[in-house]
Amino acid sequence: MTQNIFGTDGVRGLANISPMDSDTALQLGRAAALTLRNGTHRHRIVIGKDTRLSGYMLETALASGIASMGTDVMLVGPLPTPGVAFITRGMRADAGVVISGSHNNWRENGIKFFDRKGYKIWGNTESKIDEAVASRIAEEHRAKPEQIGRAVRVDDATGRYIQFLKGTFSSQLTLDGLRIVVDCSNGAGYRVAPAVLEELGATVVAIGDNPDGTNINLDCGSLHTEQLCKKVREMGADCGVALDGDADRVLMCDEKGEMLDGDVIMALCAKSWNKQGRLKKQTVVATVMSNLALEHTLAKEGIRLVRTEVGDKYVVQALREEGANIGGEQSGHLIFLDHNTTGDGCLGALQVLEIMLQENKPLSLLKQILTPYPQILLNVAVREKVAFKEVPAIDRAIVAAGQDLQSKGRLLVRYSGTEKLARVMVEGDDPKRIEHIAKNLISLIQTHLGV
Repeated sequence: MTQNIFGTDGVRGLANISPMDSDTALQLGRAAALTLRNGTHRHRIVIGKDTRLSGYMLETALASGIASMGTDVMLVGPLPTPGVAFITRGMRADAGVVISGSHNNWRENGIKFFDRKGYKIWGNTESKIDEAVASRIAEEHRAKPEQIGRAVRVDDATGRYIQFLKGTFSSQLTLDGLRIVVDCSNGAGYRVAPAVLEELGATVVAIGDNPDGTNINLDCGSLHTEQLCKKVREMGADCGVALDGDADRVLMCDEKGEMLDGDVIMALCAKSWNKQGRLKKQTVVATVMSNLALEHTLAKEGIRLVRTEVGDKYVVQALREEGANIGGEQSGHLIFLDHNTTGDGCLGALQVLEIMLQENKPLSLLKQILTPYPQILLNVAVREKVAFKEVPAIDRAIVAAGQDLQSKGRLLVRYSGTEKLARVMVEGDDPKRIEHIAKNLISLIQTHLGV
């Protein structure tokens, strides 16, 4: 077994093929149980998952590996990733595990870990688990027969998380009179999201709420919002909410069926929280993918924008280092550190709904806070992820494009953290120029590194 099975967000791969097979999952369970031990008490690890068919297989293997090390397992079943982080923290467990391929199709899956405080593990801790899987050293530390761990179902995990989410919404407000369409992406939020909105008083129209193991993210959710927008217009709804497969990201649409991305939502929430004196350090954290308009919009409100690498774990790290409490990604990962430790789609939607009620304005007006600069994002499949500087033609083109844009735009060329894709993002004041730059770079990458 090779090392470095962890990517930018846990372990990812095709189901039933290493590293997303039962053997690796069992070894991951053992390695995590060994690595995350802290003291001599009876240890406990929470396992949650989304609705993929392969989740059952991986859950069983992980639980077996963890229990074989003398650590107890708490199974919460299908639950959003942020719900697992919450339960891990709330139940004083030693770690949490989420089995989810996030926004990817049902044939893919992933395994990611949270520490006892509900933060995603990475860095040295991730490396130690990686090394333990490769060496299989955990097998030498398996529990004696009388010390084998137990696996128990936590039947009220969904209810606990629903109550937590409702508690993040102002107790002075209700959603009475609002009609909301929510697209659950046939994923982990299919029970939670409609229940939260209904219990707060909204009339809810749920779509993408009938998972069958193979339809997660299929033409629905935050990556495919066409159905949501259409349904909002058909129903005369006040807004729409789109989650992804593990419900850690959210996008919304207004009453006209027009979309708001994570940048717009961050701008809305930051401005509102700043007025209320709730925005810590008058700072927002976003990634390099966020539109330049977000930076300029926040600056007008006296709010500083700190940028990080792509990935919500980097956003969380920067939030903690800066002492800030709002951050996220353009894709819809929104982190409100006062409430939860990771991206939370339902929580993000509730913050926007609260602003709608406080301002007594439709979302179509509120979203005008930010007009994105023209931006183009193109992807191309690659054979391998070679550093762009090692391919002279690509390196020269990237340098030339940067000089062409100068202060009137931004350029980002990077590899996907979870797929064999190169991503080119160009942003600027001239749509034709940025399209030309992006297509030229994609063509060069295709020529030199393409499949």
